[in-house]
Amino acid sequence: MRLFVYKNAINFMKLKTPALIFSIILVLGSLVSLFTKGLNLGLDFTGGTVIEVVFPQQADLNKVRTVLAERNFADAQVQYFGTAQDVMIRIAPRPELDQKAIGEQIITAINTVTEQPVTVRKVDVVGAAVGDELKEDGFLAILAALIGILIYVAARFEWRFSVGAVVSLLHDVIITLGLFSVFQLEFDLTVLAAILALIGYSINDTIVVFDRIREMFRKLRDETVEGTINEAITSTLSRTTMTSFTTALTLIVLFTMGGAMIHGFATALLFGIAIGTYSSIYVASTIAVILGVSREDLLPTVVEKEGADTPSL
Repeated sequence: MRLFVYKNAINFMKLKTPALIFSIILVLGSLVSLFTKGLNLGLDFTGGTVIEVVFPQQADLNKVRTVLAERNFADAQVQYFGTAQDVMIRIAPRPELDQKAIGEQIITAINTVTEQPVTVRKVDVVGAAVGDELKEDGFLAILAALIGILIYVAARFEWRFSVGAVVSLLHDVIITLGLFSVFQLEFDLTVLAAILALIGYSINDTIVVFDRIREMFRKLRDETVEGTINEAITSTLSRTTMTSFTTALTLIVLFTMGGAMIHGFATALLFGIAIGTYSSIYVASTIAVILGVSREDLLPTVVEKEGADTPSL
């Protein structure tokens, strides 16, 4: 019982070393997968053809996939979006074919499995150059967010906490990307948006913990650094868990009822929130402790007034 309780607080810092080792293993595993397997980039990044059609009745996706495979489009991604009559077909780039002609071939093939012709909502062709630009812009967006957070936390708290916050965010992003790499889940613009949302969510959670740590440093003058951090994390634990739980409920509904197009977004945020809550408790605070944060670093500087010690006449 002593392992998990420190005075009146949960002894989180008792497990900081095992937690840090666990995080290092996850990060290294994610990096290995990212460098060896890479990400399964969606058409937003690789380019290709996206076709949206509306069937006169409920669409049979298996029949659509079968007829497309017979027309040499076995790699086509066929899924509902919205209702069971709305279908999206996505085709990877075909250098040997005219991308605009691909749309016409797909629509002709689909019409062979329906009694009435389908209604074409749109046919979009995404070039490879556009995909490369989106990849570059997405990387720059994540980098800009991390640099901005580094500057903000350093100005509001102290540089050791700033480093801990950014390391924690990198930890969350790398492991979430690793999940998509290991299981080869499709990585598209909605997942990139989820990664950026995860950065915002995670830093908010971390700032709440850091605020309480600063408050406890000023309140518990005779407590050790690790004891103060235990008190601070314990006092914010109910808020952290309830926020994560309610957010996760919303994402579960999105995942189960939002359709295939939103699965990647919901998956990234669901996993990211879990790993982000863990990193706010262990990674961010542990890094600050390792860098040698002390009570004096967060206590306000006392400014002596000139002549304060001069005896009055």
